[in-house]
Amino acid sequence: MKKNIRIGISVAVITFAAIVSVSAQSASAPKTTQIDILALKRLVRPQGKPLLINFWATWCGPCREEYPDLVKIDEEYKGKIDFLTISLDELADKDSAIPQFLEEMKAQMPSYLLVTDNEEAAMGVVSKQWTGGLPYTILFSAKGGVLYSRQGKVKIDALKAALVKSTGSPAAGRQATSHTPKVASTHLPR
Repeated sequence: MKKNIRIGISVAVITFAAIVSVSAQSASAPKTTQIDILALKRLVRPQGKPLLINFWATWCGPCREEYPDLVKIDEEYKGKIDFLTISLDELADKDSAIPQFLEEMKAQMPSYLLVTDNEEAAMGVVSKQWTGGLPYTILFSAKGGVLYSRQGKVKIDALKAALVKSTGSPAAGRQATSHTPKVASTHLPR
């Protein structure tokens, strides 16, 4: 009798732990919202802050390589910019490959999946210079001007320089080290 009770309790504990584990995993998986060209037009309009957008796909090697740097940019500039990512994967990947990759990357920025039959029109909404290659990253000023765009892997130094210019300050948590001479702010390059 005691043995059956112990086995029953053990099974209940294991079942409960499995349910909690699955719930925690699904709660932390980034949600990807499907959009069309009309929604894309709304998303590419800055809302009072600089807007950084990265177009990518799970099957794109350079996209996967640059993603950790983009996650760091998101962490460093959180609150200073709006940052979103738009996947060009297949619709079938919306609830599988995309959230799995974003979870692996520990990505927190909003994620979208663009589904369109007219890729040229979608590219034109974003930038006349974008020819469709991935990854594609574009930074808009708070007023909508293009401050940085790159087809191919981002050049982190150039992107960070554009982010400093657009926000008026370096990334959060960045402070001068003791070996860096202090310079009055009027002497800093712009």
